[in-house]
Amino acid sequence: MSPAPEPALPFFVYGTLRPGQRYHQRFLCGRTVSERPALLPGALLYDGPGYPYAVAGEGTITGTLIEVAPADHAELLAELDELEDHFGPGHPRNTYDRLVREVLVDGRSVRSWVYLAAPRLDRELRASGTLIPGGDWLSRSAPPAPRTP
Repeated sequence: MSPAPEPALPFFVYGTLRPGQRYHQRFLCGRTVSERPALLPGALLYDGPGYPYAVAGEGTITGTLIEVAPADHAELLAELDELEDHFGPGHPRNTYDRLVREVLVDGRSVRSWVYLAAPRLDRELRASGTLIPGGDWLSRSAPPAPRTP
């Protein structure tokens, strides 16, 4: 018996897949039906090496709800799983777990796919990660410029 197909939910993106960011053009351009500002309550955002990590917590993350053309959904889901190092539910090699979460769009709750840091990474971030105040990766402070002697 083959596994049940994944639901064709929209994606909540909060980092490099947001409009104007480096992976939006590569993966999403021309495949979306809509792109709307959205909020993910119950989550915190940590800075990573050129991209952010989301974890469950007492905060709100700013992002974009991406609705994909139905004909592109299954292929895009597989591509994003590969990009996010998601090998399957609970897989020990996951960098991110892909989970269904409620996000807010214009005050309305919408079920969507969200990539959250997998448990091992979640523990590391909480212990020594750099929290992004306000939960918006695009508004984080740029690192200070190196000082010259």
